[in-house]
Amino acid sequence: MKWSSDAEAALKKVPFFVRSKVRKTIELQVGEKNKKQVTLADVQKAQKRFLNRMAEDIRGYQADTCFGPSGCPYRAVACDSLMRQVEERLAEADLLGFLKQTVGDQLKYHHEFRVSAAECPNACSQPQIRDMGIIGAVVPVITDEVCTGCAACVSVCPDSAVTIDHDRGIPVINSAACLMCGRCITACPAGTIRAGQKGFRVQLGGRLGRHPRLGMELPAILSEAQVLEVLDNALCFYKARSRKGARFSRLLTEQDLETIFSGQKGISKY
Repeated sequence: MKWSSDAEAALKKVPFFVRSKVRKTIELQVGEKNKKQVTLADVQKAQKRFLNRMAEDIRGYQADTCFGPSGCPYRAVACDSLMRQVEERLAEADLLGFLKQTVGDQLKYHHEFRVSAAECPNACSQPQIRDMGIIGAVVPVITDEVCTGCAACVSVCPDSAVTIDHDRGIPVINSAACLMCGRCITACPAGTIRAGQKGFRVQLGGRLGRHPRLGMELPAILSEAQVLEVLDNALCFYKARSRKGARFSRLLTEQDLETIFSGQKGISKY
């Protein structure tokens, strides 16, 4: 469907991560009227309708995942079970009721507490800019199996974190550069590199907007149970501190992050 130049200009003001969805929605609405071109008036009508309905659509939270469960070849750790439990915790927290008490009826999407999970460091679901971001991680471990020297692990690593020590005949992993995606483990034909600890990296306090910030990462690989405990602590912190719609990421400091983290039991830091 054709778009007028001023309609296209208006669409470019829509955040990039929802722009394609907005385009499809507007084209569907315009097509129902048997029109062949989207005008600025059509965009403005859609915007007004969106703003009027926004408060009705607010749930108090958002929980998103990447495309990993659909068969992505880069999955490091599956998060299906974890995200089902995350959604249950978010629903039980009654964040919508909390927001109505502290903000009122004029709720916007940015008021919602956002959790996003990605099953590998590619992070297609953008966990780094959410209130809580979860990233699947698997630690590569060097075994006693004889290395063939094929260097498949070196070739497949997108972060140049693997080299071959030819004197010792073993692969060497730079832990500072490794993002724990697990590709070297899958690529190794000899079993010299195997999967060690599996779990999740967790980042807190990310956001977009006028003053964006990447989430601050907890220095550990967490189990499902530990991730859920961090979520519970973060929600308690948020509900205790937030007034008049103050976002979690605006409230959280590095000191607060340490407090939330230090309350965890049985967690080994990096």
